[in-house]
Amino acid sequence: MASYILRRLLLLVPTVLGLATIVFFLMAIVPGDPVDAILGEGAMPVDRETLRQSLNLDRPLPVRYGIFLSGLLHGDLGESFNFSRGTPVSALLWERLPNTAILAMASILLALLISIPLGILAAVRQGSWVDLGSMIGALIGISLPNFWLGAMLIIFFCYRLSLFPMPSEGGALSIVLPAVTLGTSLAGILTRMTRSSMLEVLRSDYIRTARAKGLGRSRVLFVHALKNALIPVATIAGLQFGALMTGAIITETIFTWKGLGLLTLEAIQNRDYPLVQGCILVIALVYVLVNLVVDLLYSWLDPRVQLG
Repeated sequence: MASYILRRLLLLVPTVLGLATIVFFLMAIVPGDPVDAILGEGAMPVDRETLRQSLNLDRPLPVRYGIFLSGLLHGDLGESFNFSRGTPVSALLWERLPNTAILAMASILLALLISIPLGILAAVRQGSWVDLGSMIGALIGISLPNFWLGAMLIIFFCYRLSLFPMPSEGGALSIVLPAVTLGTSLAGILTRMTRSSMLEVLRSDYIRTARAKGLGRSRVLFVHALKNALIPVATIAGLQFGALMTGAIITETIFTWKGLGLLTLEAIQNRDYPLVQGCILVIALVYVLVNLVVDLLYSWLDPRVQLG
């Protein structure tokens, strides 16, 4: 186990370096000038040139890449061009990352609390109105776009009913509506996956053997079937958690949630190259680490799975 984890962590090095290289050169060819974003197009030429030199934008691309790579190897992601210029990118990332992590965990917890019981019930009652209703609900949840659902939740629960604070007000309850917005589609996906996985497991030979031995229905369902049925569910949940950590840009924008997604969008709009590169690197690390955790979870759910 320890050697497997070490090998997976060592794979982070070429992954991060390769991704950092791709992001750096893609940002270099993106249309737009960071100097225009900072000073505006009406700035004096001398001011523009001074700023360009201070940001190393006047140097050749290979030289800039060498500076970036050297900083990356020393754990320095550079300084932001726009967010209080001179602020380290790492400080901005550490400031926003916990907010996105909290939102992602709340969303996936909500989705799991809905999807697993509903998926199990739909599988056990296959063909009943419970099964049909859960599948219709799951399809609706998957089909609802986040930007529409988030706006509707704000209109009804913030403006009209005043049950939750406005997105700009903050507070402990401010996480509820963003979590519902992100968790709805995820709950639909996981409900369908839980149902199909449970149906497959319940038709297995070892389940029929357990029933033939006279084991109770609850024991067969929750002790023998559920643990194996959760393996594909864990895969989807892990991948979706990585997506929630990085793909919540629309939801964070609607609810003005100060997270990593909103920070990435602001960095792209402002042509803040170091900040964009830092955000993408964090996104990559999150995906790799989440996949590692999911792989480790496999061996716990099913001891037959060998990590190698």
